[in-house]
Amino acid sequence: MKITQITFTRFVAALAIVISHFNKDVFLYKIPYLSEVFLRANVGVSYFFILSGFIMIIAYHKKEKIGYGDYYRNRFARIYPLYVVGLLLLWFTREEKFLFTDILLYLFGLQSWIPGKAMVLNFPGWSISVEFLFYLLFPFLYNYLYSKKNKSIWVITILIWIVTQIFSNLYMNSGFYKGPHTESHDFITYFPLLHINEFLIGNLAGLFFIRNHKQKDFDFSVSVVFIAILLCLIFVPLYFHNGLMGILFIPLILLISRNNGFLTKIFALKPLEYLGEISYVIYITHIPVLYILRQLVWKKYIFDIDLMFGIYMIVLLLSSALFYQLVESPAREFLRKFRKVS
Repeated sequence: MKITQITFTRFVAALAIVISHFNKDVFLYKIPYLSEVFLRANVGVSYFFILSGFIMIIAYHKKEKIGYGDYYRNRFARIYPLYVVGLLLLWFTREEKFLFTDILLYLFGLQSWIPGKAMVLNFPGWSISVEFLFYLLFPFLYNYLYSKKNKSIWVITILIWIVTQIFSNLYMNSGFYKGPHTESHDFITYFPLLHINEFLIGNLAGLFFIRNHKQKDFDFSVSVVFIAILLCLIFVPLYFHNGLMGILFIPLILLISRNNGFLTKIFALKPLEYLGEISYVIYITHIPVLYILRQLVWKKYIFDIDLMFGIYMIVLLLSSALFYQLVESPAREFLRKFRKVS
């Protein structure tokens, strides 16, 4: 089962994250209220995690059992080659010398487990530690709980989600939290166990969808939920990064997936679907591309921040399409053929 219209939403989330990491003097941050959305756009990673859990169920729900070898091989091919490309690109643009232990942490995707290490190299790659945890657990969850329709996972997931939200918001307002760019910030923002709830609620959303996937025109409902998300980011002073926005992300994902209205026709257009397909490349390479442009072009030739932003977006989209065609797609195909041969 492929839900074409949901693919484009990954690009929207990735784009919001890209803008949030760009210079805050760009014109978008001068627009009242919209600037608040981009300042908190790291919540887009939470959307990725929830959607990942949802898609995993959609992709595997017809199987009685998931084979561990094939599953891990496919997941490895999906995210790791591009992750390494991001590391290499940043390696060539940074003058700092990195510790060998830090390099090993990043190569094995362990950086986010250690507060203070998640931002050392290509910092969007902190999510790889979380994704590795998701992928490690999913075959066990599916084979022993989801495929057997074990209802206990619903109670467990809801409890994990509630505990995570209470802990995260209390921690952010406690004396333990020392502010941005500290180990306490790394812990509450990047520590993988604090994100497991997002993958689990995405799984449950997937289970709900496959049992209730009748199509209907949900254009109005989708619009209302999207506006609610924006209003929460602008006006509600809670910590949404660790899954709290799932309250609205889950309905949004379900409504878009079941929608057959005008928005679905737009989102399903091939160019928009392709943008969604390359969204992971956009996310994982946007910082290295930004640093490369700063060194090669901006410091010497361009001084207008808005012009810089326009050039950056064009280069990022073109390079992401290139990496998608030359790295991500061939890696998947290679491992698919390798599986057949072995």
